[in-house]
Amino acid sequence: MNSLFEPIIDGILAEGYGIVDNFLTANEVSALAKRLHERREAGQFRAAGIGNQQRTVENTIRGDEILWLEEASATPEETMFLQRIGEFVEYVNRTCYLGLRDYEFHYALYPPGTFYKRHLDQFRSDSRRRLSVICYLNTDWQETDGGQLALFLPESDGSTEHELTIQPIGGRLVCFESGRLEHEVRPAGRERLSVTGWLKTA
Repeated sequence: MNSLFEPIIDGILAEGYGIVDNFLTANEVSALAKRLHERREAGQFRAAGIGNQQRTVENTIRGDEILWLEEASATPEETMFLQRIGEFVEYVNRTCYLGLRDYEFHYALYPPGTFYKRHLDQFRSDSRRRLSVICYLNTDWQETDGGQLALFLPESDGSTEHELTIQPIGGRLVCFESGRLEHEVRPAGRERLSVTGWLKTA
């Protein structure tokens, strides 16, 4: 898997973010998307909240529905994904010495028209989130479908920034520094699916 992991790390070290396509195969994307929909139809999803405890639902800020993944109850498809993330954590610690100790991931489904306004993933009261990770589960996504991830990247002088928009193509993984890069999810014209989470220090 090093051929997948290396460009992510190279990008993070150079720019604060890394992107790699085909982190998941088409079959893996399809299997996880199917499992996501089955769990949603079973009533396991809830509206996502904001804040450290994510207890406050505010649709004017974010409109996604989520389900946290738990290793104890994971299906084979979900276990495969979490194991691959575990391999990535080991690689990052071995090559970058970040001291990552844990991770947390959830399914995220954005119904048509929903979004997540500009924000930072790391909380002021909790700095354990070191890297944010998003892996998309969308099939045949077109630019006209919207739903782009926008990263706001500071220029070297720190006084200005530029915006990078990333298409949520199935199998693509995006990883960026949780405490550094603000970002937002643009409204999508159809359901937008992903597995999203954070790699955490002690």
